[in-house]
Amino acid sequence: MSETKSPALQYRFDGPEDAPVLILGPSLGTTWHMWDRQVPELVKQWRIFRFDLPGHGGAPAYPAGSVRDLTDRLLATLDQFGVQRFGYAGCSLGGAVGMELALRHPERLASLALIAASPRFGTADEFRQRGVIVRTNGLDPIARTSPDRWFTSGFAAAQPAITEWAVQMVRTTDPGCYIAACEALAAFDVRADLARVGVPTLVLVGSDDQVTGPAEARTLVAGIPDARLAVVPGASHLVPVEQPAAVTDLLVRHFSTAWQPAFDSATGQTAIPATPLQAVLTAAPPQPVPIAEIAPAVPAPQSGTRPDPYDAGIKVRREVLGDAHVDRALAQADEFSGDFQEFVTRYAWGEIWDRPGLDRRSRSCVTLTALVAGGHLDELAFHTRAALRNGLTPSEIKEVLLQAAVYCGVPAANSAFKVAQQVIREETTPTE
Repeated sequence: MSETKSPALQYRFDGPEDAPVLILGPSLGTTWHMWDRQVPELVKQWRIFRFDLPGHGGAPAYPAGSVRDLTDRLLATLDQFGVQRFGYAGCSLGGAVGMELALRHPERLASLALIAASPRFGTADEFRQRGVIVRTNGLDPIARTSPDRWFTSGFAAAQPAITEWAVQMVRTTDPGCYIAACEALAAFDVRADLARVGVPTLVLVGSDDQVTGPAEARTLVAGIPDARLAVVPGASHLVPVEQPAAVTDLLVRHFSTAWQPAFDSATGQTAIPATPLQAVLTAAPPQPVPIAEIAPAVPAPQSGTRPDPYDAGIKVRREVLGDAHVDRALAQADEFSGDFQEFVTRYAWGEIWDRPGLDRRSRSCVTLTALVAGGHLDELAFHTRAALRNGLTPSEIKEVLLQAAVYCGVPAANSAFKVAQQVIREETTPTE
């Protein structure tokens, strides 16, 4: 066993140096220790590589704002040791990294296991709202509610030490890195690309997972050509922690029988992979065994010849204002107002907000000031929400409004403070 820190990612090796490498990727808010109970069995066949997300587990706090960035850092770390080909198992955000590897670096991936994963994790609104709460209140509210998301109620009650360990993992995470990881998950969406995942894939999910449950797992299986589904009874989101024996058994079976050989440059051929795994569980108490299934792949979309500003505009508009707000605006559009909604999306959001000259924080500052000057209080409310989502803190919004009071007038700023104060209270109050 060796343990150290890397400029790219904090990592740990376990197992024989001459064995094939199997990587275990963590979930948001956890450390490599979430895999502790799998390692003793896995090292019998593989050299296990575990890593911490930036700012997690004492790792250097260099935020990774996208799944692609995190994947590039992982590969840079592996390159230091000459690890070119490997198996990969990832939980939640770690699963997103696995999908990114399969789509962008298939030549390096021998086999894949996606645990508590999804091609799209909830909605962008949910993760950006979590970032707003952390930015305002710190990680304590998220830490206190983590056991509710991660474990079944029976497990949490029966295992208070593990529950407290989970809370402390989140509390000791760097807030900026946690927020960046939330942004990475908010932007992650590979639903249209699943058919391009070309390695044998085990999709594993807890039966009681309320974060990325069996429905999301079946979406993965339906889209990935060579995938099997295993549902672990009596487990929630952190299924490797809650049902370690069942998860270990499934991983051993999958990676023992579905390890795709590398492309042979001499012959120009790739060996035919092994027959896909049929999932079997040993979890107690006995109940209906997990299922394995395949469904038709989702066809990849046809790419256009010239990007339409509307496409970029609707994406930016949703990221800044939130899906719920945009959905309401579009749903209310009719024959009279529909052209205006298209105009706003294409030109305000696709042409202006998407320009690289200013970041979104700066654009929010400009927008808030302009709305105060014009007395547009209705739009000030939802752009205050947007400013929080774009990374402005309540204190920074206050400074913008104070600045506006000097140049736009005290009465206008007085009304603006009332609107912004109410929005900030609503958006930054933690939900228990």
